[in-house]
Amino acid sequence: HHLHHISNEPIGPIGQQIFHKRLTYLIGPEAQQLFFTAPDEVLSQDECYDFMQAVFGPDVVYDATKRNRQVQFQTMANGLRTSRMKTYVEKVKYETELYFKEHWNLADGETRVVDIFKDMSELTILTASRCLHGDDVRQHIFADLQRLYHDLDAGLTPLTTIWRHAPTAQHARRDAARKELVELFTKVIKERRLYPERSDGTDILSLFMEIKYKDGSSITEEQVTGLLIALLFAGQHTSCITSTWSILYLLHNPAILKRVEEEQKKLNVPTGKKKDALLNEVKLDLDVVNEMELLHNCMREVLRLCPTFIMLLRKALKDIDVTVDGKKYTIPEGDIVGVSPTISMRLESTFPNADKFDPDRYGPGREEHKIPYAYMGFGGGRHSCMGQSFAFMQVKTILSVLFSNYELTPYAKTLPPVNYKDMVVGPDGDCRVTITKKKVV
Repeated sequence: HHLHHISNEPIGPIGQQIFHKRLTYLIGPEAQQLFFTAPDEVLSQDECYDFMQAVFGPDVVYDATKRNRQVQFQTMANGLRTSRMKTYVEKVKYETELYFKEHWNLADGETRVVDIFKDMSELTILTASRCLHGDDVRQHIFADLQRLYHDLDAGLTPLTTIWRHAPTAQHARRDAARKELVELFTKVIKERRLYPERSDGTDILSLFMEIKYKDGSSITEEQVTGLLIALLFAGQHTSCITSTWSILYLLHNPAILKRVEEEQKKLNVPTGKKKDALLNEVKLDLDVVNEMELLHNCMREVLRLCPTFIMLLRKALKDIDVTVDGKKYTIPEGDIVGVSPTISMRLESTFPNADKFDPDRYGPGREEHKIPYAYMGFGGGRHSCMGQSFAFMQVKTILSVLFSNYELTPYAKTLPPVNYKDMVVGPDGDCRVTITKKKVV
């Protein structure tokens, strides 16, 4: 069934009402085309995600006026465009090597069991902070940033989506954390304006600081903070979950892991051993990262099997007709319209052997990700993920440093189940892996 109406009056095959809202699901590429191509005046995001204002603060993203949001998104897109990735590879590589040296701290041949989900979570925010906020923030206030981010994150619960200011302890901590973050970044911004030479100008904070709106007004410090929070939220769980699943799926598919390691060996040219080097020094830049095609397709496949969002939502602002399999349906104004990456990317009709981890399905001759409106690892259409190239760069760089320096074997016999209770969906269970440090060449 390509169109599920969820309501008290079942028009389609499923009847159910969520709170006081009617839901219509579009399932399969033909039905999903509408979701990804309809303009905002027809299918709108704002009403579905306005609860995020409690986390991001006023006047940013879904809470901004249309004109101001355009400027904010344009600036975000500039900061995340491919030409800026060159400088980010170096930062992510540096941060990853530092983390492995300091946290894992293994001698050649030494073995340890680590919780890869926990470690990837820590590493993701470290690498993101260096790219988004810059070296000054990463070096001087990172501990505060991490603590406050944690409180913000914990203050986003299923209850928040229907009652964003409900008087709970988690919400109170969230609101206090946002206030403190605004104070923290206001100080950083003021210092940067006094001493511009302290930043190399490549981080996204430096772009946000300069935003001018179309009416001539400048962005406020609170809005800059809100945009930085929004980017961290968009990237933190998603990247950390994707790198974790990529590692776990590869460890449970040794034949593919072997091919990934061969690809790494071919591309990672040693730069020669430095005296007392703790890790293998390899030449890693954006060109090399972009050539990691198999690793790229492994990430794609992990996002197909374990997408981080179970549904994407819009609100119908007018009646909309949709035709599926030659049959016409009308979605009434006021319906919440959803697509489910989790369900749609496991449809056998679109992805044969849908439950099998098979990165070659995106390779030459098959290219299943190119079927229109079928692959939704990064959403799709006019609101597809702006951070897509950043995510590929970040995760591939981290995994490249990892596989160049450690042999990994799974600790648990099977892959952990998926945790569908979380807002951003990740692994639920044993994510430990055994790592052995390779010899420094």
